[in-house]
Amino acid sequence: MAEITAALVKELREKSGVGMMDCKKALAENGGDIEASLDWLRAKGLSKAAKKADRVAAEGLVVIASKVEGKGMTAAAVEVNAETDFVARNDLFQALARKAGQAGIAANTVEDVAAAVSDDITNLIATIGENMVVRRFAKHSVSEGVVATYIHNAIAPDLGRIAVLVAIESAGDPEVLKEMGRKVAMHVAATQPLSLNVEDLNQEHVEREKAVLTEQAKESGKPLQVIEKMIEGRIRKFYEEVVLHKQAFVMNPDQTVEELVAETAKTLGTPVKITAFTRLALGEGVEKKVDDFAAEVASMTGGV
Repeated sequence: MAEITAALVKELREKSGVGMMDCKKALAENGGDIEASLDWLRAKGLSKAAKKADRVAAEGLVVIASKVEGKGMTAAAVEVNAETDFVARNDLFQALARKAGQAGIAANTVEDVAAAVSDDITNLIATIGENMVVRRFAKHSVSEGVVATYIHNAIAPDLGRIAVLVAIESAGDPEVLKEMGRKVAMHVAATQPLSLNVEDLNQEHVEREKAVLTEQAKESGKPLQVIEKMIEGRIRKFYEEVVLHKQAFVMNPDQTVEELVAETAKTLGTPVKITAFTRLALGEGVEKKVDDFAAEVASMTGGV
């Protein structure tokens, strides 16, 4: 029997798009012959996965997984995409998403997460018949405190269409921190802040906003000194719209998120600090193909 080397398995995997274990089995069944193994995989329906890889996957699920580590905590959010929304309700796909979420706790990159579930994805593509991909990943950790989580439009625990993580450093009561953090996470889901603090904002974004505001102010025909004051005021308003700490808290618009954190710190009698947040919305930024059925019919019938 021919030796099934790692190089052979790698070659078959690249040609077929099938998981490593299935490639190894195919080679073993066919004496190490690549072409015969490809035919074997096709016969088993496994190589269908490779043919799906160029299809747009913008539906699916975002998943959250978390782990308490001593006085601290780590939480990960992972986006796992498929082609159609009904796949998200498939138990096998949900199990895949949960496994990806757990892999995220130990991962450092989205490639790490994808590698951990690579074979699962390949086999599920063959089973369901849709392209699937681990698209995005985020992880936050605190040495003391909590990483609060929230899933919006949940279809099952920790699975839904928007995932939010909020990292909070504090020696205070974890339950109080979780409650505050969950409220902030819900706020983030609703308001989509661009940064945690003013200093964290992308400066190109700020300069672009200033340029727009300057042109708008010039249209007023007011003196330069007045225009400068107008721009300062409008930039402050811009910060209040896009910076998490400066935003009016959605559950109590009379206070900012920064004031909510300070109020919680006072209640607990110890410092409380939000150190990071992430918001992952399913399919965000993916260019989806939109079929114009009427135009397609018209083209087939010679219409315009």
